Amino acid sequence: MITDFSEIITLSLRVSGIALFFSTLLGLPIGALIGLYRFPGRKLVVALLYTGMGFPPVVIGLLVYLLLSRSGPLGSLGLPWLPELFTPGAMIIAQTIISFPMVAGFTMAAILAIDPQLRQQIRSLGASEWQIAMTLLSEVRLGVIVSIVAGFGSIISEVGAVMLVGGNIAGRTRVMTTAIVLETRKGNFDLALALGAVLLGLTFLANLIMLRLQGKVLD
Repeated sequence: MITDFSEIITLSLRVSGIALFFSTLLGLPIGALIGLYRFPGRKLVVALLYTGMGFPPVVIGLLVYLLLSRSGPLGSLGLPWLPELFTPGAMIIAQTIISFPMVAGFTMAAILAIDPQLRQQIRSLGASEWQIAMTLLSEVRLGVIVSIVAGFGSIISEVGAVMLVGGNIAGRTRVMTTAIVLETRKGNFDLALALGAVLLGLTFLANLIMLRLQGKVLD
């Protein structure tokens, strides 16, 4: 039981950690670009980003399932680097899609909150566009951290998407949320409550960090 308990927690952190890495890798520069520059279709992109922030995770799981299934548009290609369903890789893809709008959206919001005159002042000093972007990102670094923490909070406690694409297979794709559902149905409330306590602690820690950082930003 102890081994299963540790394996479930380890897999949960590994899947969510890798998904957060990829969503941060994509979300930070895209959020920065949307916040920094004006371009045709920008309002539509922002609307899509906000829609993604509130999109039901279980629907994302369904879309990933259909894409990766053997009869789906991606699964039928048989690409060797593409994860199969009911693997941690499929779960990582689903969680990356879920957390990406959070990271990009919060990053964009942090940059939009900067005084527009600051960019003009930096440009007047002869800075390039790249230097301007890096300086502004440095100014909102706490907001960027908040976006990453928010992205983590959106996926560590997610159950619907990972259940669909992962299958809740013991020793392979069983994470804390899916294990809690299964153990509760089996009547193993001790294990379910223990996993729930760990999950609650991680979620609380993520929210506490985000609130503290937001307080520093507002101060």
